[in-house]
Amino acid sequence: MRLWAKRRRTAIVAAAVLATAGLTVPATPAMAAASCDVAYTTNDWTGGFTASVTLTNLGDPINGWTLKFAFPNSSQKVSNGWSANWSQSGNQVTATSMSWNGSLGTGASTNIGFNGTFSGSNPKPTSFSINGVTCGGQSSNQAPTVALSVPAGPFTAPADVPLTATASDPDGSISKVEFYRNGLLVNTDTTAPYSYTLTGLPAGDYTVQAKAYDNGTPALTATAEKSFTVGAATGPAIVANPTALSVPEGGSTSLTYKLNSAPSSNVTVGLALSGSSAAKFSTSATSVTLTPSNWNTGVPVTVSSVTDTDTTNDTATLTATSTGYTASAVTLTQLDKDVAGGTYVTQFMTQYNKIHAPSNGYFSPEGVPYHSVETFMVEAPDQGHETTSEAFSYWLWLEAEYGRIQKDWTPFNNAWNVMEKYIIPSGSDYKTGGYNANSPATYAPEKAYPDQYPVAFDSGVKAGTDPLYSELTSTYGNSDIYGMHWLLDVDNTYGFGKCGDHTTRVAYINTYQRGPQESVFETIPQPSCETFTYGGPNGYGPLFTQDSNPAKQWKFTDAPDADARAVEAAYWALQWATEQGKAADVAATVAKAAKMGDYLRYAMYDKYFKKPGCTTPSCAAGTGKDSSNYLLSWYYAWGAAMDGSWSWRIGSSHNHSGYQNPMAAYALSTVAALTPKSPSAKSDWATSLTRQIDFYTWLQSSEGAIAGGATNSWGGAYGTPPAGTPTFYGLAYDWQPVYHDPPSNQWFGFQAWTMERVAEYYHESGDARAKALLDKWTTWAMANTTIGTNGDYQIPSTLNWSGQPGGNWAAGTTSVNNSGLHVTIKDYTNDVGVAGAYARTLTYYAAKSGNTQAKTTAKALLDGILTHADSKGVSVPETKTDYNRLDDVYNASTHDGLYVPSGFTGKMPNGDVIKSGDSFLDIRSFYKNDPDYARVKAYLDGTGPAPVFNYHRFWAQTDVALALADYGMLLG
Repeated sequence: MRLWAKRRRTAIVAAAVLATAGLTVPATPAMAAASCDVAYTTNDWTGGFTASVTLTNLGDPINGWTLKFAFPNSSQKVSNGWSANWSQSGNQVTATSMSWNGSLGTGASTNIGFNGTFSGSNPKPTSFSINGVTCGGQSSNQAPTVALSVPAGPFTAPADVPLTATASDPDGSISKVEFYRNGLLVNTDTTAPYSYTLTGLPAGDYTVQAKAYDNGTPALTATAEKSFTVGAATGPAIVANPTALSVPEGGSTSLTYKLNSAPSSNVTVGLALSGSSAAKFSTSATSVTLTPSNWNTGVPVTVSSVTDTDTTNDTATLTATSTGYTASAVTLTQLDKDVAGGTYVTQFMTQYNKIHAPSNGYFSPEGVPYHSVETFMVEAPDQGHETTSEAFSYWLWLEAEYGRIQKDWTPFNNAWNVMEKYIIPSGSDYKTGGYNANSPATYAPEKAYPDQYPVAFDSGVKAGTDPLYSELTSTYGNSDIYGMHWLLDVDNTYGFGKCGDHTTRVAYINTYQRGPQESVFETIPQPSCETFTYGGPNGYGPLFTQDSNPAKQWKFTDAPDADARAVEAAYWALQWATEQGKAADVAATVAKAAKMGDYLRYAMYDKYFKKPGCTTPSCAAGTGKDSSNYLLSWYYAWGAAMDGSWSWRIGSSHNHSGYQNPMAAYALSTVAALTPKSPSAKSDWATSLTRQIDFYTWLQSSEGAIAGGATNSWGGAYGTPPAGTPTFYGLAYDWQPVYHDPPSNQWFGFQAWTMERVAEYYHESGDARAKALLDKWTTWAMANTTIGTNGDYQIPSTLNWSGQPGGNWAAGTTSVNNSGLHVTIKDYTNDVGVAGAYARTLTYYAAKSGNTQAKTTAKALLDGILTHADSKGVSVPETKTDYNRLDDVYNASTHDGLYVPSGFTGKMPNGDVIKSGDSFLDIRSFYKNDPDYARVKAYLDGTGPAPVFNYHRFWAQTDVALALADYGMLLG
């Protein structure tokens, strides 16, 4: 659960002047005999852009520099930047050096950059100066220009849409133009005229881009973007299932052809292969006949692939046509047996292609990954087409594995750019200011149940100081936070839009706000930008906090496990790109990951920056880093008034074993390219690495599973833990930290996720303590794993806990006697996503330790998962008995059901009334239009069975893909 606290305006008025700009501007440096070069390039999208600026000193050495230039368009604004102190007055922009990049010898360069906004056009500055000397820069390496054209349409599925790009470079030539569809690289053209035709597009919304590269070193780029819609076929059409088919080299597989409506007579459908590799494939028939009796069941066709000597996954197109019918085009991919990593790597590519196939629906038109393909989805997100920072972090890792195998790092970099655009809030969207690091937030206790809300603020409880703010603003030159908000309404299903505009897609939202017992079925969604447009007269705030003077404000919450996973993915991208001699291809993205790691340190701090060992609200406030636990807590959060007059920041007091990531800590503290720029960051992450391994060791049960975690705020209100509760550096043991409905550590998935990170860390470092954890954990997990015949498998699902760690852990402790801490397994599952994460854990462990049983079990799990393959990925049926809670209204005796205070009345953007007596569905009436609602309603009405879903969650599909790639490359 992600909780937030609001800063009262009165507490920080005095700080407004001090924190308005958030910049540290050094004195103008002394000038030497100067000559300079500036290369300026942008990556544009509608209304915004990212600028990369390379400064090269061609004169005498300088110690400290000031860069100045003017925007040609008055609408162009710098919103936030990096690697320099950025400021703007009118159209004049100034950037001054940081402590670490101010010294430039003759011929030395440094790269800086910023995000900006514009309206109309975004022309490049025509003149630059460094230390008052005009540079000759732009003449030496200017960025290219590119324009993209798409026919006006309309388009009807399956549509062929030609893309045409024109590109030029003022000081050289164009080396290539890449074409993207919804974030996926689909073609590279090196010869003008640059063009590519998207074929067989199903109905849906599409965003396409053309990215031009010049012939400079480094290559500069420019990007153009267009959007269009493909409508559903209105007449007779041929339907192929699936629309993308992977064929083993030397083997065969099949697909089925149907019609979308019954014909009056027999229809002959001709089949034809096309494409440069068409000769690598053959079909069992050159035509099929669909009749009034078989049009809906379909006719199967077998597609075969030849055995060849190359190491390429060749592709071709199989087109089905008939007079009077809309044609169908199927993409064929040969799974080459000679690709590095063998069968499992080719299976990775099959899974990768399914995830990226437009017809499968994993990505929005903007290129944002959905939480799941299916929309009727209620778990942590309360609708399937929301998305989380978790999904983005998995997408990064998917593209890192793709780069590892295909040696193409463009998709990885693109994924980070999409993440930066949509789920990392920036100062261009929301004002910051008025922050007092000596009083970062006003205390509000957490309560046990939602019906104990709203809660009152208590300004008498002293918060500690924020020791990161000054360091981060000095390092990066602004007061933004570079972290992902955890939840997005991608399709704007709720209708909040951006800051109350009702329409903007990919909208920031929040849900959980009311204590550990608030399940997803009891949440009330609200916008991250509170403008009082929706909800009650004062918005949604009165549902959560008592405030006599409510203010319009914004608030964001970071899920640290996702940001750490993004850093983890960047580590592997760097490792694999370096092995290929392509480290430069990912350098800019890796630098952003290091920056994210800098801000991720907020997750190490107590919610109100209290010292560890707090057992009363009056306990000691931190005065610096003495409020850091050096663990990854459940969240950190930040917010501010809409007018920027005050702001707040908090950490979290609750630390869950499943959120720890020693691999990220290892990367951020030992790898130069991933070391954050702040002076104390490397040391902090080195301490965190040791602390996390200590934490696992303290929590490892007698059997080997990892217990829940620890808290510095018992009951969410700095209460006194029960007598005899063991502590970890002062934090009290909690078997179910953070949330209780259901208990937070009963899911085996947290075990698989967190130990996979330990296994990676062990694989890279050889740390004996990590190996000891894994030796015991894998022995327990494999002893409770069943591998049956025909690919059947069962792994642990729900865990029960008893006992507690055998003692306190403090500085100098190396072990405790945990013979009294136990786990039992309540039930088992064949969940594909968890099995994928578990297989990855065993793979990394086996690759380093040589454990044969781990290797054998990992392979058996992967083979079993693949028996559940379908056209969209892999899935198993899930019986959703918990959906009986969808229409629960509040029950005072059990605290269950959706609680709305009796005095509150408001409305959702679609008009749904928020009032006492409502249920989950009452404030989400859009679900009644979902295609799966009828069978859910039958279950709620008692006229049908519990609905069964085959879900395709983005993280689960990706975990399987990653497991296949890792096994193939490490063991296969």
